[in-house]
Amino acid sequence: MGSDPVEKPALLVIDMVKDNFVEAKNLPITPFARKIIEPINRLAEAFRRQGWPVIYSTDSFHEGDFIFKGRMKPHSLAGTEGAEIIDELNRQPEDLWLPKPRFSAFFGTDLDQWLKSRGVTLCAVGGIATNFCVLTTVMDALCSDFKAVLLEDCSATWSEEVHNQTLNIYRRNPLHPLFRIAGSGELLKDLGV
Repeated sequence: MGSDPVEKPALLVIDMVKDNFVEAKNLPITPFARKIIEPINRLAEAFRRQGWPVIYSTDSFHEGDFIFKGRMKPHSLAGTEGAEIIDELNRQPEDLWLPKPRFSAFFGTDLDQWLKSRGVTLCAVGGIATNFCVLTTVMDALCSDFKAVLLEDCSATWSEEVHNQTLNIYRRNPLHPLFRIAGSGELLKDLGV
């Protein structure tokens, strides 16, 4: 992957929204999500130094959305503060903020065209939750003909066990090296940074 001199990556940070970080809500994912803020900030800065795109894609739901007909309660509603990117992430003016109507950053957006117009060939994906929105974004990156890396140290879910189980399912997969699990340091080393 890194040996390919024409590889151009983009970093996709998924659903690091204020609604998921409200301590009063006592969400099981919040303590795990806090641990990935610093690794995401470090990786985003490394990408910016190389001139590689950094995209923050966040849930942007509507009160009556189909997905709220199950157990999931309304959150990250379009136009509310809760759907905004958390302040602890060091987002820069050149970074793209891409609200999304469903789980994947590719669904209902023009992300694939935006990336292809910039010559991107690989999507490095982190954020929350590993086993939902991060994973669906990885899968849709592959379906859009991008290589994909699920960033193990920049992703989290509501338990360490579920996070690791999800990663372990895909550590050895038939799409390797088009799809792989890697830490941020390993990814940067493979990309020659």
